[in-house]
Amino acid sequence: MNFPLDKFKQIPTPFYYYDMSLLQYTLDEIKRCIAGFPFKVHYAVKANANATILEQIRRAGLGIDCVSGGELAAAISAGFAGNEIAFAGVGKTDKEIAAGIDSDIFCFNVESLPEMEVINEIAASKGKVARIAIRVNPNIDAHTHKYITTGLNENKFGINVPQLNDVVDAALAMQNVELIGLHFHIGSQIRETEPFIMLCEKANELLQHLEARGVKLSIINVGGGLGINYDDPDGDAIAGFDQYFGIFKQHLKLREGQELHFELGRAVVAQCGSLITRVTYVKTGIVKKFIIVDAGMSDLIRPALYQAHHKIENISATGTPTETYDVVGPICESSDCFGTDETLPITHRGDLIALRSAGAYGEIMASRYNCREFPAAIYSE
Repeated sequence: MNFPLDKFKQIPTPFYYYDMSLLQYTLDEIKRCIAGFPFKVHYAVKANANATILEQIRRAGLGIDCVSGGELAAAISAGFAGNEIAFAGVGKTDKEIAAGIDSDIFCFNVESLPEMEVINEIAASKGKVARIAIRVNPNIDAHTHKYITTGLNENKFGINVPQLNDVVDAALAMQNVELIGLHFHIGSQIRETEPFIMLCEKANELLQHLEARGVKLSIINVGGGLGINYDDPDGDAIAGFDQYFGIFKQHLKLREGQELHFELGRAVVAQCGSLITRVTYVKTGIVKKFIIVDAGMSDLIRPALYQAHHKIENISATGTPTETYDVVGPICESSDCFGTDETLPITHRGDLIALRSAGAYGEIMASRYNCREFPAAIYSE
C-alpha cells in the first residue's frame, strides 16, 4: 500500500486510512468468483459500518448481514433495500425485530425457539409474515481464537442439531413466519479449508434429512469466517476467494432453485484499512525500548482483546539500521500494546506508524475510554 505521506503530515493523528481502490478490487474479485452461480454475498456490517465504505459496497451489489438495530439503520441509511438485508444475532430485542419487519428485510436468522415465537408474535401484530432461516449449530471446530469460534455445542449461538426437528415443526406450524432456509456460521479468521468442507458435509446431511421429511428450503446461508493474511498485507492483499468459493461449488449440493448465501466481513474490508498514528516518545528502559504512539486500545482493540497482531510499519523511515521495540499506546492499561519485540527502522518522535490490516474490527470497535476522541477516517483519492 502506498501512503501519501505529505498529506498525512498535515492530519492530526490517530486516524484510519482507507485505500478505496483496494476495496474496489476486492469487491470485483468477489463478483468474479461468484459469477454464473446462484450465490449471494451479504457484507457483514459488524466488520466496519463506515458510511463511505458501505456506499462503495452497496454500489458493488452486495447485500447486508446485520446483527443489531443500529446496523440495520446504518444499512438502510446507506441505501440498501430491506430485501437485501439478513438479520442475525442471538439476542434480538422486540424493538429490533419490529424494525426488521417494518423494513421488510430478506430474512431473520433465528437462533432459538423463543426468538422465533417472538418474531411470529410481532409479525402477527403487524399483519405481516416474516421470512426466517434457522441457524443450526453444526458443532464444527474452526481452529480459531476461542472468542471468535461460534459453531461448537458449547457456544451461545444457534440451535443444536438434535433440536432441529422440533424447531422446524414449530416454524411450520406458525402462521406469521415463513421458513425459507438454514443458516450456519462456524467462526471467524478461518484460513484452513477443512472446517468449510466439514460445514458443506453437515449442510448436505441436514438438507437430505429435511427433504426426506418433505421440508423444502429456498436458501442455504453458510455465514462467513474467511480469514486474511495479517503478516503480509501487501503480498497477500486479497483473501483466498477462489479457493473459498470453490469449496462450496465442489462440496455443497444445492437443489434446483436453491440459492447459497454468504456473510463475509473481514475478508472484504480488512486489508484496505490502516490505523495511522504518530510517535509521541521513544523511551529506553532497562531491558526494553518502547515506541509510545498516540493511538491506543481505544482506537484499535483487537491486540488487547484477541491477542491479535497487526503488521507495524514506520512509514516515515525505511531501511536500516533497525532497532527492536515494543510499540505501545497511551492508555492506562498494560494490555494497551500493539506489538512486542518489533524490528523497525530507528524511530524518532514525530514519525508516522501504520498498523496494517485494520479495516475490519478497527474503527467500528473504537471507544471513548479515557475520554479520548474517536479516530477520524481519511480516504484515498
